[in-house]
Amino acid sequence: MLRNDYIPRILSLDKLLREKSHFLLGPRQTGKTSLVSNTLKGVRVFDLLDSRVFLEMSRDHSRLESELTPGDRFVVIDEIQRLPSLLHEVHRLIEKRKIRFLLTGSSARKLRHGGVNLLGGRARVQHLHPFTRRELGKHFKLDRALAAGLLPPIYFSENPAADLEAYAGLYLQQEVVAEGATRNVPAFSRFLKVAAFCNGTIVNFTNVGNDAQVPRTTVYEYFDILKDTLITHELPAWKRSVKRKPLVSSKYYFFDVGVVAALQGRKFTPGTTEYGEAFETYIAHELRAYTDYLSGESLHYWKSASGYEVDFIIGDHTAIEVKAKGTISPHDIKSLTALSEEKKLKKYLCVCLESRPRRIGKIQIVPYGDFLDGLWEGEYSR
Repeated sequence: MLRNDYIPRILSLDKLLREKSHFLLGPRQTGKTSLVSNTLKGVRVFDLLDSRVFLEMSRDHSRLESELTPGDRFVVIDEIQRLPSLLHEVHRLIEKRKIRFLLTGSSARKLRHGGVNLLGGRARVQHLHPFTRRELGKHFKLDRALAAGLLPPIYFSENPAADLEAYAGLYLQQEVVAEGATRNVPAFSRFLKVAAFCNGTIVNFTNVGNDAQVPRTTVYEYFDILKDTLITHELPAWKRSVKRKPLVSSKYYFFDVGVVAALQGRKFTPGTTEYGEAFETYIAHELRAYTDYLSGESLHYWKSASGYEVDFIIGDHTAIEVKAKGTISPHDIKSLTALSEEKKLKKYLCVCLESRPRRIGKIQIVPYGDFLDGLWEGEYSR
């Protein structure tokens, strides 16, 4: 399934830069460099992965201005987390020359710690995610997405399993070791595998520490590293239910279902529990991309102390339960039905593998393709 053509992305960098300077953050291989080179043609780019550029800029930050011309309105600095101190010069040039900067990075860790200049509100933060179904269009295949994930070079790879394994090693080498996130790489490597099995769940930090052979306090630190390096997203609990007491702990989802599969060392066979978990992680990715790119709304999940659980809640209006099943029964939607009794949301959806939409009481049964089409068309907005 090898393909070399550029797949247009939903995110418009030109639109972002017309509004303001931006940090563009996303894990490695999500396509930041490709997006820049294909949509910001002629814009000056300073790549801090280039050792020569990094050395020159680190020696003398004023070199940045000396290399710019009067016609440079937009400037890209790639991998800004490698040289956070350069942001002082970026700040000055935004004020002095009104230049709009796009500052890309695969980790927010060094940008969030140590008193780094985050430009005092002069730049917004935008995330770039792996491919969505809408971006891939006719190239999208669900089983391919669940097996290979949606990182651009891996989705089209002829050997995605090998590439995903290499990706996990690259993450440890370049984000954990090179960025100095932790000194105990073997311990973090053990933790990473254990954390992958916690994907989409409420994490028991004590159990994770026991399995990874690290203290509980270290587990908290390691989860912060995963969030800072954009490998996991935290999904907070929705707490507005009244009839049933809600739990308040967050869940964590890895950013890509293929990366989860590689770290777990598992393949997802249709009809299995693992396949259902993978399908849920994929829908989580689509929702995260949609809220980041278009709606700006919050995402939550709901779980009651009595055991009812709904996978996702968009804003304050739409509840979503994900089922990788071709036939949905009333038992499959009991949690949605329980939540609907709260009368606090407008829509209650079961996103599934059925072929046609239908309704069971207040619950809409929606084929996943129909749901994603409606989502990106704004059908499930406020």
